[in-house]
Amino acid sequence: MTEAPARMRAIRGQAVSLTGNPFLAEGCLRHEADALILIEDGRIAAFGDYSDLAHTIPPGVEVVAYENALILPGLIDTHVHYPQLQMIASYGEQLLAWLEKYTFPAELQFADHAHAERVAKLFFREILGAGTTTAVVYCTVHPGSVEAFFAESARFNTRMIAGKVLMDRNAPAALLDTAQRGYDESKALIARWHGVGRQHYCVTPRFAPSCTQAQLDAAGTLLKEHDGLFLQTHLCENPDEIAWVRELFPERASYLDVYVNAGLVGPRTVLGHAIHVSEEDFCTCHASGAAIAHCPTSNGFLGSGLFRLFDALDPRRPVRVGLGTDVGAGTTLSLLKTLGESYKVAALRGTKLDAVRAFWLATLGGAEALRLDDRIGRIAPGYDADLCVLDLAATPLLGFRTATCGGIEELLFVLMTLGDHRTVRATWVAGEPVYDNRRAGDPLRYPEAVVRPMPVS
Repeated sequence: MTEAPARMRAIRGQAVSLTGNPFLAEGCLRHEADALILIEDGRIAAFGDYSDLAHTIPPGVEVVAYENALILPGLIDTHVHYPQLQMIASYGEQLLAWLEKYTFPAELQFADHAHAERVAKLFFREILGAGTTTAVVYCTVHPGSVEAFFAESARFNTRMIAGKVLMDRNAPAALLDTAQRGYDESKALIARWHGVGRQHYCVTPRFAPSCTQAQLDAAGTLLKEHDGLFLQTHLCENPDEIAWVRELFPERASYLDVYVNAGLVGPRTVLGHAIHVSEEDFCTCHASGAAIAHCPTSNGFLGSGLFRLFDALDPRRPVRVGLGTDVGAGTTLSLLKTLGESYKVAALRGTKLDAVRAFWLATLGGAEALRLDDRIGRIAPGYDADLCVLDLAATPLLGFRTATCGGIEELLFVLMTLGDHRTVRATWVAGEPVYDNRRAGDPLRYPEAVVRPMPVS
């Protein structure tokens, strides 16, 4: 049987990529002023100076050139709630009251599968238009919310990590499952979606106050039964939340210990927020390989606090850290805007987040947090061709300011300070330009051939 010919793509333009963790080492930024990226069957085949690689472009392959632009690896969002799009920008509450007043009523609507499909489509339109190609996503307690999410992800061939929320107490009755039902429904979703194409399943106990010990234990059982699963939950976001956890789990040494005891803290665990954690908690995360999602816009919007980024990444025991938009408490799905807020949080804590470290958080740092840094987060041969192209003159002000930049680090800082969704010129997913803001008609389109599961019978 003859193999199908490789699908080749070629992209030319200025490009940057991180090669290591700049919190721990120097010289981690690779900058090519005039790069060529060759793509074969959705993966990067070559990356380097155009003049060195131009002779390797196969005959008949058109070079897509981006002028006055900057090509980056696709951005990675390590914490976001897609069902909360409809209640972003909800006024005047802190975490626990905000959940009761806004979040739970919004999530109740996901019992309607058509509603879930509609919001999933909008979510992908927004994140791809913002340059995000991978995200760690909370669905709702409804299995249909997960089906709708993964189905849309499969259409775009994005690498996504998501799961059904587990919640068996302290929420409206219509949003509660049981430990057994949560386990059974999660297990069915794992069988259907985990490892299908570029989809990864994430066991998702919302947070300790919404879960009995039995449900946390069931989540731990799922992790033991299936290889390669992820685990996401929330940790130490708000002082009242932490006090509530002490009341609900008086036998545990700390909030994090609740999760450790249930077997939920390991190399593919992503803990949202972690604002009010102890040094012992950081040490536990370092030793276990668990990651923290830094969510600056939601932490500020809900008045939750300032994450200690530089403490988390202390070279003596660095914790894996990625960046999260955390919509709907977060105020944007743009990781560029989120980087700008990260700088402000660091400044308020008396530290300086430079642009190289910031873009590491949104690319390779996020990939390292997810243990996917062998396939995403970099522009390098063998990596998935997930790319984000930034327009250096997307607005008159941005064009005026970038024209005066004296080097690549200054340019990156300007982009993270002034950039937003308008700055994204194009987004490539597995070697296909799924978003192009200069495309006639709809700038968003599905790629031609992707792996999809069979429809639900």
